[in-house]
Amino acid sequence: MANSPSSVAEANPQGTVQIAPVHPEQEAPIQAIRQLLENHAGERQIILLQDFPDPDALSSAWAYSLIARAHDIDCDIYYAGTLSHQENIALVRLTGLPARRWAVTSGDGPDLSQYQGVVLIDNQGTTSHLFPQVKAAGLPLVLVIDHHSPQTKLDAEFVDLRPHIRATATILTQYLQCGMLTLDRSNSKHVKCATALIHGLRSDTNQLMHASEADFLAGAYLSRYYDSQLLSAVLQASRSKRVMDVIERSLRNRKIQNSVSIAGVGYLRYEDRDAIPQAADFLITEENVHTAVVFGIVHDEDEEREVVIGSLRTSKITLDPDEFLKEAFGHDSEGRFFGGGRSMAGGFEIPIGFLSGFYENGDYNRLKWDVFDTQIKQKLLRLVNPEDGVISTD
Repeated sequence: MANSPSSVAEANPQGTVQIAPVHPEQEAPIQAIRQLLENHAGERQIILLQDFPDPDALSSAWAYSLIARAHDIDCDIYYAGTLSHQENIALVRLTGLPARRWAVTSGDGPDLSQYQGVVLIDNQGTTSHLFPQVKAAGLPLVLVIDHHSPQTKLDAEFVDLRPHIRATATILTQYLQCGMLTLDRSNSKHVKCATALIHGLRSDTNQLMHASEADFLAGAYLSRYYDSQLLSAVLQASRSKRVMDVIERSLRNRKIQNSVSIAGVGYLRYEDRDAIPQAADFLITEENVHTAVVFGIVHDEDEEREVVIGSLRTSKITLDPDEFLKEAFGHDSEGRFFGGGRSMAGGFEIPIGFLSGFYENGDYNRLKWDVFDTQIKQKLLRLVNPEDGVISTD
């Protein structure tokens, strides 16, 4: 059943379809997306996620690819990093979510000549090492869909940025509600995608605790299609021993000032970097702590590089993670911020550059860690205790 741009398909208890008005805020982007899909029918697009995609990014990309296929557009989903969080691994394996890794330096990436455009979902290109590659290949940026605050100037055919919405999965669900794709309970792929979207929505809203009205409405719509047993299986994925070790390290190393808990966890393998946000989630549960920051040096043996990666979690309504991290760490020579965030959560990634390299000499590695540990803490603590200036971390 075809819907007008200003209508939403809603199923009543008898299973028939009724048409409900679209919220005025949604109408303009919905119309633009419809036209964009029509304009690019018959093409092939590459969808780029942040290097380390979360459930919101993964599920949203899958939903867009299904919508695009319904409009005669083929899509491939790529990310540069790894899936190391146990729930992300379970999500992809249990649903068959079609996202693939493309390591930048591996030389085994896709043939970019087969694509006519690029789509960024749940990011704006600043957190993807693949985006410069496809830009260099001359592929036009067709579409950006994200719920984060603006990170950089975007030269795209259309940009759907909605920072007041807590999850990109909500935006994609609104596309579904407007009839861009009619979900079918008898279609296993649709059921699995709806389940992935529910998981992405829950994940980015802290189990709906920070959800907006739009997020709740999206969840209500998806509740008709998702598989509760499949979602339960994804959520019950157990933590690895390595993740538990990192959480223990964060607990042992934490420093608390003004209700802010900061912990450096040392060196981590590339595939274990998702232990950092899990450690931050754990530290914020401590009594009298409203904000937690956990960071470590992540070593990628395949690409022989190291980066400082950190995560922030907060329950303080007046603390804006995006603003806090941008002020703390600034930006690179090209104007790209090292950190950013959304409501109640944020992250940062700072390349170590020519100092990269893990050596057998234990003393050297300890000295190197001490330097970065001290510097990161100084940058954070100067915002936590601005009147104190430079703070000793002894």
